[in-house]
Amino acid sequence: MTSKRHLPFFAILLAFAFGQISALAHAQAPRKLRVAVLDFDYAAVWAQTSALFGSSIDVGRGISDLLTTDLMKDGTFSVVRQEDLEKSMAEQDFSDSDRNDPASAAKLGRLLGADAIIIGAVTQFDTGNQTDNSAADQQVPKTHFRIEARIINIDSGQIQGVAEGAGESSGSSTVLSGGWHGWASGNVNFASNDFQQTVMGKAIKSAVDQLSVNLAANAPKVLRTVTNLEGVVASVDGSQVILNIGTGAGIMSGDLLEVFRIAKEIKDPATGEVIRRITSTVGIVKATDVDAKSAVCTVVSGSGFQEGDHVHAAQ
Repeated sequence: MTSKRHLPFFAILLAFAFGQISALAHAQAPRKLRVAVLDFDYAAVWAQTSALFGSSIDVGRGISDLLTTDLMKDGTFSVVRQEDLEKSMAEQDFSDSDRNDPASAAKLGRLLGADAIIIGAVTQFDTGNQTDNSAADQQVPKTHFRIEARIINIDSGQIQGVAEGAGESSGSSTVLSGGWHGWASGNVNFASNDFQQTVMGKAIKSAVDQLSVNLAANAPKVLRTVTNLEGVVASVDGSQVILNIGTGAGIMSGDLLEVFRIAKEIKDPATGEVIRRITSTVGIVKATDVDAKSAVCTVVSGSGFQEGDHVHAAQ
């Protein structure tokens, strides 16, 4: 029989075992495909949207915001944060005319460390009225909305997947765009509850939801970019491990990285070239705050992290 005085030891041993299993799972689990979603082009429906919302409303931005949220909820892809995308777009002087250009999108995707980038366009946005036979032939508002998207390989600029979404809505319980006041401030928020209760909002949301599902179904077609990500621990501050690489090397918030230490270098006696390094894993860290040249990480597993330890992507 195990004595009670031994129980703390077994508890510690069990906790350690679970920690090692968790770390191994993090290290061995393949990372999700990383994608970025560009603002959609809406030149084909500019006249209709300008008449409804005013020319200051960026309908393409509203669609990409909704799609980004859908893809994040779905979980098939790891989606680049909107703030990281906007920062890179500003640095590259990315213009509205580049929204639906595969070559420009691929270049931006490479800077973001993405596997692929999603570009798209609004192809149909019809609004009007239809007869409701159940309400004494009363005229009720209706909307037809259609969007399409392409998944672009960031290395070749080639299309790896295509998808579309369509939605339509009509009804007498709410007017076409009544109750939504987004145009009053020159902003668009298609995610707001009041907008999504309108006939127009329901059609748009339905189309984006369908597009999101169809894009996720294309995931097996997307080639994963091989990232030779290598960096060094620049500082250890309490529970934070700070690296000397960031978005410029392809790191994004949420990425898991393996920290390792070089125990010995084996050199070729004839040339002096390093032919092998003997390493030991220190632990796994998760990036939480990333800029172009550095990344602040929290510890997932392991201990004893030191300045000068090396780091690479946890595959």
